[in-house]
This record gives sequence, C-alpha cells and structure tokens, in this order.
Amino acid sequence: METNRQKKIGGVLQKDLAEILSNHLRDSGITGILISVSKVKVTTDLSIAKAYLSVFPSKNAQEILDEINLIKFKIKHELAQRTKHQLRRMPDLDFFVDDSLDYIEKIEKSMKGEDNPINQPDLLGRRKKS
Repeated sequence: METNRQKKIGGVLQKDLAEILSNHLRDSGITGILISVSKVKVTTDLSIAKAYLSVFPSKNAQEILDEINLIKFKIKHELAQRTKHQLRRMPDLDFFVDDSLDYIEKIEKSMKGEDNPINQPDLLGRRKKS
C-alpha cells in the first residue's frame, strides 16, 4: 500500500524524469524513438525510486535501458537539482522497461482470434510482479 507521500514524490519524479530523458535522447542525437515514464514507485523509506519506462519502438527498449543505466548518476544529479526545493534527499534510481503495452497488445490479438493462447500457451509469457 502506497502512502500519499510516496505517491506525491513518485509523481514529481515522474514528471521531471520524463523531461530529463527526452532531453537526453534529443541531445544524444537519437531520433525515431519515443520514451515515456509510465510510473515511478518509491519505497516506503524513500530511499529507492523504481522508474518504469515505455519505449517505442519496443525493439529498442533494452538498448535504451542499458544506455540510461550508464548515465544513471548524471540523471540522478539533474533530477536532484530540479527537486531540491521539494525533496530533502534524492532516492536512488532503478530503471525498468514497462512491457504492459506489449502485453495488452498480445491479449488483444488473442481476443481477435489472430493468436490463440489456449493452443499456444507460450504466447502470453508469465508477467513479472512489479
């Protein structure tokens, strides 16, 4: 159960993180890729923020995630500068790929009869708990 404080901090981080990541993509000269922060969950002790990223096209998701992890400290520093009047201490950042849109798309295909998960149970992989 998330407290209101955790939700507020997550919302602030989500908004600023989305701007920072899109600026980074633009500054790196990477084109044709959209990135959004779908959710930020903060632990109860406010020490870790888990950011779930949605990348389009999704085939580039792991590559983008690896690049973001290389500059995680730079992102954390810039985020701390933006939130210094709102947060006393900046939580550590963990980035994850949010695959929920791909999962929903697979379910929709199954419902339309394009793919049948009953005949092919490996179509819908096991979901990881977040």
